[in-house]
Amino acid sequence: MSEKYVYYFGKLKAEGDAKMKNLLGGKGANLSEMVKIGIPVPPGFTISTEVCKYYYDHGKTYPVTLEKDVQEAVKLLEEETGKGFGSAERPLLVSVRSGAAISMPGMMDTILNLGLNDETVNGMIKESGNPRFCYDAYRRFLQMFGDVVLKIEHSEFENALASVKREKRVKLDTELDAENMKDVVERYLEVYKRAGKEFPQDPWKQLWMAIDAVFGSWMNERAIKYRALNGVKEGELLGTAVNIVAMVFGNTGEDSGTGVAFTRDPNTGEKQFYGEYLPNAQGEDVVAGTRTPFSLTKLQEINPEVYDQLLEIFTKLENHYRDMQDIEFTVEHGTLYLLQTRNGKRTPYASVKIAVDLAEEKRISKEEAIMRVTPEHIETLLHPYFTKETMESAEVLAKGIAASPGAAAGIVAFDPDTAERLVREEGKTVILVRPETSPEDIAGMAAAQGILTSTGGKTSHAAVVARGMGKTCIVGCEAVEVDQITRVMKVNGKTIREGEWISIDGTTGEVFMGKLDSIKPQGLEGPLAKLLGWADEIRKLGIRTNADTPKDSQVAREFGAEGIGLTRTEHMFFQEDRIFAVRQMITSNTKEQREKSLAKLLPMQEDDFYGIFMAMEGLPVTIRLLDPPLHEFLPKEEEDIKELAEEMGMTYQELKETIEDLHEFNPMMGFRGCRLAVVYPEIAEMQTKAIIGAALRLVEEGKSVIPEIMIPLIVELKELKYVKSIIVNAADEIISKSGLNLEYKVGTMIEVPRAALTADEIAKEAEFFSFGTNDLTQMTYGFSRDDYGKYVGHYMEKGILENDPFQKLDRFGVGQLVKMGTERGRSVRPDLKVGICGEHGGEPSSIEFCHIVGLNYVSCSPYRVPVARLAAAQAVVKNR
Repeated sequence: MSEKYVYYFGKLKAEGDAKMKNLLGGKGANLSEMVKIGIPVPPGFTISTEVCKYYYDHGKTYPVTLEKDVQEAVKLLEEETGKGFGSAERPLLVSVRSGAAISMPGMMDTILNLGLNDETVNGMIKESGNPRFCYDAYRRFLQMFGDVVLKIEHSEFENALASVKREKRVKLDTELDAENMKDVVERYLEVYKRAGKEFPQDPWKQLWMAIDAVFGSWMNERAIKYRALNGVKEGELLGTAVNIVAMVFGNTGEDSGTGVAFTRDPNTGEKQFYGEYLPNAQGEDVVAGTRTPFSLTKLQEINPEVYDQLLEIFTKLENHYRDMQDIEFTVEHGTLYLLQTRNGKRTPYASVKIAVDLAEEKRISKEEAIMRVTPEHIETLLHPYFTKETMESAEVLAKGIAASPGAAAGIVAFDPDTAERLVREEGKTVILVRPETSPEDIAGMAAAQGILTSTGGKTSHAAVVARGMGKTCIVGCEAVEVDQITRVMKVNGKTIREGEWISIDGTTGEVFMGKLDSIKPQGLEGPLAKLLGWADEIRKLGIRTNADTPKDSQVAREFGAEGIGLTRTEHMFFQEDRIFAVRQMITSNTKEQREKSLAKLLPMQEDDFYGIFMAMEGLPVTIRLLDPPLHEFLPKEEEDIKELAEEMGMTYQELKETIEDLHEFNPMMGFRGCRLAVVYPEIAEMQTKAIIGAALRLVEEGKSVIPEIMIPLIVELKELKYVKSIIVNAADEIISKSGLNLEYKVGTMIEVPRAALTADEIAKEAEFFSFGTNDLTQMTYGFSRDDYGKYVGHYMEKGILENDPFQKLDRFGVGQLVKMGTERGRSVRPDLKVGICGEHGGEPSSIEFCHIVGLNYVSCSPYRVPVARLAAAQAVVKNR
């Protein structure tokens, strides 16, 4: 750790800059940076994130020099502002705010107006001549300090405020006069007494208690959950910084106010200023969503000069940071101050559009543009939307502010715990409905399909967090009245109970009665198509798809797939028109009976492959021979067994015994994969004839076909040679008889550790490898894919496993087998083509590993092809 813990910023000096985010947090680093580039910022200082780490490492104590450093920084603040901290003449008030290296909106604690007490409030009144403003500032401080520092229930203060408003027969806080506000202050102090807590009159005591609270908030439940939801591992960051800034006041009258703005629209990415303004208010009024603000043009009406100055600053900040900025500002008696700037959270669509636009404006490179968009953005970008037919009969309940696009339907839940429980325990789809959301709601928002609030604006907590999560969200829907006690919501005369269905459109802001049908867009267009085109120029890995039908193949091709890495032929066998023939084949006692059944399946399989080859014309198609255990195809119901027995000329009992004989204690390591072809070579022969027959039909039509036949579950070279000979003999005979030219490859899946270890032997016969990382993970870990869910969560909670190994490729175990298998295979066959086709083929971290170890391609589900294209390009940029 360094010995410097406090960094000042203001007209006197600025000791930090934007590059110091890890040390000063995003907020502190950017405040210093703004000072350096001439942006009006209230002076202040930042206590570094190193102190946060020290605080937790040393039993919640501080470095011995910190108190002196803070005192010296406060003296500089006093010198610059001409005010005194704790002074009864011109009191200096400060805000105490958190600020981590990553943006965590609303997750940690903030305290405004610190330094007020019974004496300094009188000094403020004398200086300002505005007692109403001063008592309003005091009551805000009392509420924040009591809630954040002393953990007095927020509702206790709200109830006290509500009681005064009721007595004075007013609806809004702004309608209370100076005497009313003084009354509120007295009632707030009574709240402290009833809670058995003492309000500290000493400003220095207030300051250190607030610093304690902000550092303490780094480990509060909502902050921990936020970091977990956003993939930030504990220990990855030092902690939060604490920013202590001289207060500027937006609530000193109609010539003052506060706002939040974005330099581009965070919903659409359009290059236009976007934001909200509240006259005579403090920042928390906007962010908390307790009042519905006006658009930025309200500031233009009130003070055109300040509005023009703000627009100039927007442009200056975006040019400086080369990204869309999220800005908080305050106007105090017509003077503008910037309180914060940061790279703004945005919807997935806006994320893509802004990245593409900035690249086309030559502000960033194409490489930077692809790094600005996350694979998760791509995944959620194809937002669902309500069908036209559904909309024609939809009943609109109300309309609010469209805060995050998409269409969502779900049953109503009125609190985050209920939302979580309904999703986790009952598998329900939920819409979280709240008067407004708060940081404590984070887990419920993550669980919900969509969020609806009755207050708030486009920059309120609900809107910002929902956009970051890619959740559909509507805010400021004032027609929605939520009754938490009776668990109902009333909307324009309608009553909807918890558990009943509603639908919301985050693009239009409309709320609908009941469950509406939605669909996802099917194609890629506009900025996304352009961004993925740039990704294709950069990436080294090929991107294929796992597809078993012509329809899936076509979808994948439209999404940019460059072939099929895995067609599972067993999925075709389960279709209704052929399952009976499959069962006949499995239960046959003789080769002749099996061949008779296989003859029925041959034309069906050939048609299947013809459709897939047609959809993927000119691209490679890897078809895996029959893989799963045979018992999966057999009937389980008594009536089905009787019907099959009659068709087979067997008694019910004989067939039942045959089925029981096929039962295996551990079928995933049993009679499956290439073992079927070894025992029943006629199965592999039929499938080969179907594959080659379909390919030849297309060749005859003048089309290009690239078939690759893949043998699953190989463990031994002799095993591969045996099955390959069946395939080659059948394929060559058909091709020879056709008189046509057709090239094909025969390869294998590497999904058993022994195959990876002996890959140099196996490569003597295999023309390509495809790592089946699902089974390879299962056999390496000894975790059953079907049962591991019972315990893997406990392993991750206790830190035994960092990730679910079936979701993210284990680089240190399974990954080493992939690396070793690839290297050993290519030592024998230098041109060996290698890919993976397990679920990891669409997961960004796993894709990066595949790039690092030099695979040729990854294969994933059709809808993850765009994700894989981006992730493969990002892997190149990251590992240059």
